[in-house]
Amino acid sequence: MDLDLTWLLWGLPIAFAAGWLASRLDLRQWRIEGRQAPKAYFRGLNHLLNEQQDQAIDAFIEAVQGDPDTAELHFALGNLFRRRGDYDRAVRVHEHLLARADVKGKDRDRAQHALALDFLKAGLLDRAETALQRLEGTDFEGEALLALLAIYERSRDWPQAQQIAQKLEHTQQGSFATRLAHYLCEEAELALRAGQMDRARERLEEATRQAPQLARGWMALSALQNQQGDARAALNTLLQLAHQAPQGLPLAAGALAELARRTGQEAAVKTILQTANARGPALDVTEALAQLAASPAEARDRYLEHLRQEPSLVMATRWLADEPLSDAAAQAPVQAALNQASSPLQRYRCAACGFEASQHFWQCPGCQSWDSYPARRVEEL
Repeated sequence: MDLDLTWLLWGLPIAFAAGWLASRLDLRQWRIEGRQAPKAYFRGLNHLLNEQQDQAIDAFIEAVQGDPDTAELHFALGNLFRRRGDYDRAVRVHEHLLARADVKGKDRDRAQHALALDFLKAGLLDRAETALQRLEGTDFEGEALLALLAIYERSRDWPQAQQIAQKLEHTQQGSFATRLAHYLCEEAELALRAGQMDRARERLEEATRQAPQLARGWMALSALQNQQGDARAALNTLLQLAHQAPQGLPLAAGALAELARRTGQEAAVKTILQTANARGPALDVTEALAQLAASPAEARDRYLEHLRQEPSLVMATRWLADEPLSDAAAQAPVQAALNQASSPLQRYRCAACGFEASQHFWQCPGCQSWDSYPARRVEEL
C-alpha cells in the first residue's frame, strides 16, 4: 500500500501556522497583563515619591491583587504600612509572605527581617525578639544581633546583652569592650542594691580589666572601696583612673580631692590635678584644686589662674563670690544673678542628641547612646 504524502505536505504548514498563532496570542496576552500590572505599580511609585502614602498604598494594593505572586510588591506595601504606623497591616503582609510555599531563600529571610522590624516599631519586644532570633545564620544576622542588643538594653537584661555583644565582637562587627564594661557596671549596681558587695566588687574589677580606658569602672570601684572604709585603696583606684582614663578625670576630681584630704596625700594629688589643668583647664579640676587649697586666698588664686588660661563665667562667679563689692548691699543680688546666669553652663550635654542634664550620664536618657556625654560641662564644649 503506497503512503499518501499529500496529507503530510498539507499538515506541516498547518501545524506550523497553528503554533505560530498560539504563540502570538500568548505573547499578546502577556503584553496586556504586563502593561496593566506595571501601570498600577508605577502609579504607586509616583505617589510615593510625592510623599502621598495613602494613594501609594491604594495603588500597590491594586498591583498586588492583580499579581499576588509578586514578592517585591508585598515588601513595598509592608514597608509603607510600617512607615505610616499601620503595624497590624504590615505584620499581616509579611506573615502572608512567610506563609507562602513559593517564597524561599533570601526573600524568606527578608520577610522574616521585615516582620521583626514591624514588631520592633510596634513595641512588641517579646515577639520581635523571637523573630530576630530566627535570623541567625542569614545575611540579616548582624542587623538582627544589633536589634537584639537594643532590646536587651531597653529591658535591662544585662547577661543577655553581654552574650549578644560578645557574638557581635566575634563576628567582627566592631569592638564592644567598652559596652561590655558598662554592662558589668550595671550588674554591679544591681548587686550593690541587693547587698552583694563581693559580687559587685568582682564585676567592677572585671570592668576595669575589660576596658581600662573607661572611667566609670574605676569610679564605681573607688566608691565601693570608700564605702567599705578603705580610703587609701579608693584613692589608689582613682590614681589609676588618672593614668588609664585621663579624659574622665574631671568627673572624678572632686572625689579625688576628698580622698587626698582624708589620707594626707594632698601634695601628690595637687600635682596630678595641676598637670591635667596645664594640658587644658577643666572646671571640675579647678574646683578640686580650690578644695585642696590651704586658704581661701589660694582658692581664689586657682579661679583666677583658670580665668587667665580660659574665659569662664562659672569661674568668674566663683572668684567674685569672695570678692567684696564697694556697695555691700549689692553683693547678694549681684551674686544671685551671676549664679543664675552660670547655672545652665554647668550642665552636661549629650553629643548625640543634645539632651542636657545637671548630672553626668553614661547612657543618655534621651537617645540611649553610650558614652555620649563628655566629661566636661556645657561651657567648656
